[in-house]
Amino acid sequence: MSTVPVAPPPPPRTAAPVNYLSVSHSVRSWLLTADHKRIAILFLVSISFFFVLGGFAATLVRLELVTPRGDLLSDDGYNKAFTAHGIVMIFFFLIPSIPATLGNFLLPIMIGARDLAFPKVNLLSWYIFMIGGVIALSAMFLGGVDTGWTFYTPYSSTYSNQWVSLTVIGLFLAGFSSILTGLNFIVTVHTMRAPGMTWHRLPLFVWAAYATSLIQVLATPVVAITLLLVAVERTLRIGFFDPALGGDPVLFQHLFWFYSHPAVYIMILPGMGVINELVTCFSRKRIFGYEAIAAAHVALAVLGFFVWGHHMFVSGQSIYAGMVFSILTFAVAIPSAIKVFNWTATMFRGSISYDTPMLYTFGFIGLFTIGGLTGLPLASLGADVHFSDTYFVVAHFHYIMVGGMVLAYLGGLHFWWPKMTGRLYPEGWAKFAALVVFVGFNLTFFPQFLLGYLGMPRRYHAYPEEFQVLHVLSSAGASILAVGFIIPVVYFLWSLRSGPPAPANPWGAKGLEWEATASPPVTENFADTPVVTEPAYNYASEREPEIV
Repeated sequence: MSTVPVAPPPPPRTAAPVNYLSVSHSVRSWLLTADHKRIAILFLVSISFFFVLGGFAATLVRLELVTPRGDLLSDDGYNKAFTAHGIVMIFFFLIPSIPATLGNFLLPIMIGARDLAFPKVNLLSWYIFMIGGVIALSAMFLGGVDTGWTFYTPYSSTYSNQWVSLTVIGLFLAGFSSILTGLNFIVTVHTMRAPGMTWHRLPLFVWAAYATSLIQVLATPVVAITLLLVAVERTLRIGFFDPALGGDPVLFQHLFWFYSHPAVYIMILPGMGVINELVTCFSRKRIFGYEAIAAAHVALAVLGFFVWGHHMFVSGQSIYAGMVFSILTFAVAIPSAIKVFNWTATMFRGSISYDTPMLYTFGFIGLFTIGGLTGLPLASLGADVHFSDTYFVVAHFHYIMVGGMVLAYLGGLHFWWPKMTGRLYPEGWAKFAALVVFVGFNLTFFPQFLLGYLGMPRRYHAYPEEFQVLHVLSSAGASILAVGFIIPVVYFLWSLRSGPPAPANPWGAKGLEWEATASPPVTENFADTPVVTEPAYNYASEREPEIV
């Protein structure tokens, strides 16, 4: 009797592992989430939206400046455009960019925690940020603000007929989001580190986030109250800053810059933290001078509170006060120089790989160094009289903020994108985009150093014809820079649907986020609480023994 062969049963289908993205797909689950990783994604989408709006305002500014006569926008329209660009980019992109996105996503995982100390407060910070953003944007769409992002009084508090009060209320609320994020980070680092995660084993990104949080908690209330006083003076005619009402307009500058110079370090310190991680990973060496870099992070946060007066050298303040602020401003260069030296020393004789995050690292170090060196003339009392309120200041600021912070943000986003999404992006396109961003940035802002040196004031919508060539170069560079920003958006969105699955550690990097979690991580980050037994960035164990 013959037997008919029977095919073996198919192997049982194994369910895909549940991670923080796949645990639930409803809109409600995202809007009410307490997971720090999902809140980081909410911030990522939100600040990307604000970045587009701020970039559109910058486009209007650069188009206006192509011709000397100001024939695209009126003088009032131009003032509204650059004010919108400054407000949106600084308060709704640069300040929250790395802390609220990469910081929210990575800080608990890096220290071995399952979440931040106050998960619901973390979600509240996003809602407050969005409410503040909607209020500020509504003011811009209702008619705009023409005061500049600095809101100098008494024009902003008395004479402007624009939507100043509504705008400063939006910024006042957004400030609370920054405070809550900083408070959450400080408490988390102090109380939720994994066993063995001592202060001397913390990743330097965590040190940078911690130092940034100190500034957020201590400085943000000052600018929030200052802006609220502007609204009170406009509404109730109580004299805080208007001399006609018994106020002092220079007092506003002291209060505003007491926050706004430390705010520079709210923006740049997290970028430096990202660069620490990228340099050591793609050099395959333990970072040079770990303790010195950690101390430099804290030193920048502390010194940042003592240099606000260099913004006021031409305000009529005492020459002796100016001398003190000048010396302190030069001293700020020391912690920054320590970091650049240590990054260079880390790369020296390292096994460097030229992946996309490392390309952004090279760009950051070069452009941030140029930005820092061009800050030295602005710290000098004599030179600042010539350069103050010229395009030299605009170029210096953007070399720090865009050449520094934005490149660090893009480098970090490319580095941790596989961890955040579980997908890889096309490396060739990513390297091309990094090159385009670098070229476009330098073509945009280096001519502005020359404009400022020649005496071109900032915030002018019409100018003498001899400056046109440099303005055309700057506007052409802005077009290239915009393309460099659009390309990553395209391939990141493509990778979400069609990118190859990412391994848990595609870079061979050190750290709990790479060695103890999947890509993307599960909801509670770890199956078991990790125990840390080695120092940070222990790449030397895979190479030759270190000589002590």
